[in-house]
Amino acid sequence: MLNYIAEEFVPFEEQSPALETALEPPVDKKLWGGRFAEATDGLVELFNASVGFDQRLAEQDIQGSLAHVAMLGQVGILSAEEVTQVADGLHDVLADIRAGTFQWRLDREDVHMNVEAALRDRIGPVAGKLHTARSRNDQVAVDFRLFTKAAALDLADKTRALRTVMLAEAEKHLAAEVILPGYTHLQVAQPILLSHWFMAYVAMLERDEGRFRDAAARMDESPLGSSALAGTPWPIDRHATAAALGFARPTANSLDGVGSRDFAMEFLSAGAILGAHLSRLSEELILYSTFEFGFLTLPDSHTTGSSIMPQKKNPDVSELARGKAGRLFGNLMGLLTVVKGTPLAYNKDLQEDKEGVFDSYDTLSIVLRLYADMLPKTVWHAEVTKAAAARGYSTATDVADFLARQGVPFREAHEVVGGLVGIASRSGRQLWDLTEAELRAAHPLLGAEVAQALTVEQSVRGRQSHGGTAPERVAEAIAAARQALEG
Repeated sequence: MLNYIAEEFVPFEEQSPALETALEPPVDKKLWGGRFAEATDGLVELFNASVGFDQRLAEQDIQGSLAHVAMLGQVGILSAEEVTQVADGLHDVLADIRAGTFQWRLDREDVHMNVEAALRDRIGPVAGKLHTARSRNDQVAVDFRLFTKAAALDLADKTRALRTVMLAEAEKHLAAEVILPGYTHLQVAQPILLSHWFMAYVAMLERDEGRFRDAAARMDESPLGSSALAGTPWPIDRHATAAALGFARPTANSLDGVGSRDFAMEFLSAGAILGAHLSRLSEELILYSTFEFGFLTLPDSHTTGSSIMPQKKNPDVSELARGKAGRLFGNLMGLLTVVKGTPLAYNKDLQEDKEGVFDSYDTLSIVLRLYADMLPKTVWHAEVTKAAAARGYSTATDVADFLARQGVPFREAHEVVGGLVGIASRSGRQLWDLTEAELRAAHPLLGAEVAQALTVEQSVRGRQSHGGTAPERVAEAIAAARQALEG
């Protein structure tokens, strides 16, 4: 039955001609081949090339080249005419890339050589002067920093947008004082406001945004001018190119400038932590949307049906967001593993730095947008959540606190209330169903007046400590978060 699969399987070595035809065919001359006697093997060429993915850096590559050639003219290395020729040619190449008419070639290995060779095709040998006082090592480092810095700031903005949405949801549900069961160990613990739950994620997202902005600030250094690893004897102006590219300063050490990828690791780390937070949010929404919980209904626009069961409404967005956390973690671990064994400065291993960053950026971009769209359309069922919050003896701690306020040591109060919970659970009742005689028998200070402490409303309103779930405290937290967003 499975023979047809085996017959259609094509080994990697045999895929290379088909893959090569997706790009322009190679030429016989070896790239940078002055010392070599023969051309590169075709499979090596395929294995070595990065143009299939790093062409995404084309805009950054041309931006870096424009800054570099302008600086070469300013310090007198190139003439004004040469600068104009190169700059005009680069703009022409960029126009072709944006129009989708640029021909990417596998034999030119990467985005840098594809752009430079296309420039040479347009303007002739003067294009070769662009590489004066520059190496592909600092070229790729500056391109990748430009991309990663912009990606970090963009994800910070998208995280902020989701934080704004969740803050609005907290404000909306605070007005109605919607009560939700709070859990520890996924067991009903104490009642909380739904707004308090939303504000927990607002706090997480604020830190997530901060991590991206902090990472962007730390990577705000230009490696351009580090050359291969040791700097250059040419009289270049690294501060000028750094400023032209929007960096705060040039990197201080040329080895570090071309050989370090901690900026990418920090970006991936921030992305992995954000992914973990979004996964936790996803898990709760998945649970709360089930028939058994029934706390909320997810919008039709962000759920899917079943191919066989017509009654199903599957939380695919949340499940995928939860699942994609795994690839975010993997991208971070992958780069950590690549970098840990590489000596200074540049090694070809560092070609493996980009795909994970691209993937994490793309993944988080869409998840953040989806949640910002989905949450305002989600319907919470306040009566269901309140009833759930009242179950599971969630106000038992309030009874213990009542006794403690009367002077009973808390550990003793804890023991007394634990006994009452045992009595209630064995008889299938809630604490408020216990008789006054049962309460008095447990402790003489317990009586009918304790019933007030057993309501979920009173429990929530009593938690007045800073950062607590009392409506006044949640209102303060919302006001502070709103001020932080608008400040």
